[in-house]
Amino acid sequence: MITLYHCVSARSFRPLWTLEELGLPYTLKMLPFPPRALARTYLQENPLGTVPLLVDGDTRMTESAAICQYLAARHSPGVLDVAPQDPAYGAYLNWLHMSDATLTFPQTLVLRYTHFEPAERKQPQVAEDYGRWFLARLRAVDTAVQQQDFLCAGRFTAADIAVAYALQLASHLGLDAQFPPAVAAYWARLQQRPAFQRALAMQHQAAIDQGVPTTPAPDIRP
Repeated sequence: MITLYHCVSARSFRPLWTLEELGLPYTLKMLPFPPRALARTYLQENPLGTVPLLVDGDTRMTESAAICQYLAARHSPGVLDVAPQDPAYGAYLNWLHMSDATLTFPQTLVLRYTHFEPAERKQPQVAEDYGRWFLARLRAVDTAVQQQDFLCAGRFTAADIAVAYALQLASHLGLDAQFPPAVAAYWARLQQRPAFQRALAMQHQAAIDQGVPTTPAPDIRP
């Protein structure tokens, strides 16, 4: 049985959505955000205190895009995965890695220096600069989805899930108002997927059942 440790609408939403797309059985363990401060026993499972943590037998993974790639490769060859011999394989890997390193990363600085730091440590200029950085890097997504419904391989893949979380986070930060029309339409299409809707419902109900606040992690204000 796969176990996923998750905070509501944190980066761990990527593997949660992937699990729902694949229809795999899994156990969802909800944590308050940030778990390193509010669920100290979790450090015994993941010394970093971050989510996600995916446990699949002896396999333990903590990088959200890598987990999407792992689940797709192991459980959906040719469906959410892109095979190495496919001409789109390089683009697929590039989107997976871009999703966090290029698109989510600058938003975490916006979140930190706008909302998470105490008043004396807030840095409005840093937040503004990194918000612009994110929107500038979003041009790659805009170029791709102006020409096709999904990012690569002519179909929905794990890369779309990984990149979509960056768009989801941007929505929590109010940056979605500046999405180019093609990106806004792409994000709207992805939100209509049944597995996306199931993942939202699953995390909400699991949080209630496990006594964890249902407020999305990006919306929590210390």
